[in-house]
Amino acid sequence: MANDAVRGAGGGAEHDFGQCHTSTRLPPLLRLDSLRNGCPHGTRLAWRLGLSAVLIPALIGLFVIDHRSGDAAPLLFLLCLALAIRAAWELRGLLAVRNMRPQLVESVAGCVALLLAAWWPHLKGGDTVASETSLGLIGLTMSLCVIGLLGMAAARYRRAGESMEMFGANLVIVAYCGLLLATTAQLRWLAGPQAGYLLLGSLIVTAKLGDVSAYTVGRLFGKRKMSPLLSPGKTWAGFFGALGGAALASWLWLTFVTPLFGDGWRAPPAWASLLYGLVIGLVALFGDLCESLIKRDVGQKDSAPLLPGFGGLLDLLDSVLYAGPAAVLLWKLLPLATW
Repeated sequence: MANDAVRGAGGGAEHDFGQCHTSTRLPPLLRLDSLRNGCPHGTRLAWRLGLSAVLIPALIGLFVIDHRSGDAAPLLFLLCLALAIRAAWELRGLLAVRNMRPQLVESVAGCVALLLAAWWPHLKGGDTVASETSLGLIGLTMSLCVIGLLGMAAARYRRAGESMEMFGANLVIVAYCGLLLATTAQLRWLAGPQAGYLLLGSLIVTAKLGDVSAYTVGRLFGKRKMSPLLSPGKTWAGFFGALGGAALASWLWLTFVTPLFGDGWRAPPAWASLLYGLVIGLVALFGDLCESLIKRDVGQKDSAPLLPGFGGLLDLLDSVLYAGPAAVLLWKLLPLATW
């Protein structure tokens, strides 16, 4: 989920990797001179690797603690809540153009409502029946959000040419930052609470290594542009690199990590693991394209920077958010749960 600026295969042309620009909106404490004044590739790569060396163990540690804290997954809820609020704030900043003028309070309220709906059935237990109930409750809550946002647009109406644009922008934020995240979180319970982080890990590892493979293969071999108008940095070499990397990552994760989660747990069939990776890699790649669509259509280069070298939270989450619902579907359809 790297920034479009640094994906040679999987990223747009908002920033050229070789120029190593950093947004002027970055807080002064985070404006490293090496990132701002045309640093060499190695400096920026070293910064990204250093941050990753801190963030990845921290995320793993949080998942381990949450796994041991009970089936209700309270720490995961707090993490998703923070991610939804920050992502909604970033997307509202991107969409605050023309006549859209999205309302942050209303959008965040919708996102929070969807996360509460996602967690409510699991407060008394994390079985698969509760997961099915939660998916239905998420859909019902989204319907109520549509009704509520449209009703507030009607109450706020003053003149033609504004209400539908504002309503549409609010709805996009709630769906993007609330609905997709709430649905993805169901992987925590979909195959039983004991397997929650096996499923979530399969999604994150597959999507992320697909991103890395797209970038690496695209930088080495990419020539033919995949989408020159929407995201000129993406190449067909990077596209196939993403699929291959995602399939390999999925197979490795599900083959060697599954037995670690429980006695007698077997790895799923190789064909199912590879197919899972191919589909997740494909959807994640189009998730990157869709975020590029949003930024290009509103004339913005990046979402609000979160960390130097990584872009905004939306740049980090795009592939996982899009691939999350696909992962839920695949875990229902494919023989991946062998316990």
